Amino acid sequence: MGKTAMNLEGYSRLDTRSPIWDQVYTVAPLVIIGTLEGDSYDLAPKHMASPLGFENYFGFVCTPAHQTYHNVKQYQEFSVSFPLPDQVIATSLTAANRQGVSSKSASVLDALEVSWAQSINTPVIAGAYMYLECALHKIVDGFGTNSLITGYIHDAYINKGLKRFNEVDEAAQIAANPLLAYIANGRFAKIEETYNFPFPKDFSK
Repeated sequence: MGKTAMNLEGYSRLDTRSPIWDQVYTVAPLVIIGTLEGDSYDLAPKHMASPLGFENYFGFVCTPAHQTYHNVKQYQEFSVSFPLPDQVIATSLTAANRQGVSSKSASVLDALEVSWAQSINTPVIAGAYMYLECALHKIVDGFGTNSLITGYIHDAYINKGLKRFNEVDEAAQIAANPLLAYIANGRFAKIEETYNFPFPKDFSK
């Protein structure tokens, strides 16, 4: 295969002197990280969040400027709530007062329907479609002002409507139980229509 330069007709070059992610749309999950914070607790939305590999590890990007980072570092655990599309307002409220390392106001947290994780001392958002309960694995600093916080999932729960079964039509299952996606930065989507991905023959992960 010969080398052919990209055809950039119709493309714009992004200015890498500032974060490119503020100049484009990307599709991401939207989760809420729950942590203990002294005699109180903290809930914070994150969209730079993902499984790490194919085993039970999960990670999210945070910054030492946010209390979530210090809470996880101190208490060595965190919860992850995956909200539904109709929980966008509740998810947005968890972003209140995120500048500095001060706590969110009690009035904001009291306005949310909060439950508690089963095996760790952290909050979760009631009614989410999936919950993860994680022990801190490691924190990797040095991504500019940001850090990658990783955890091992030692307990997890899924709404029965979205548990995968071989005999269930996946398209119909998701249509009946729509998922929430975050369109960074600042928009969201309700995912109802999905299609089988055309994997090559003999593909394996």
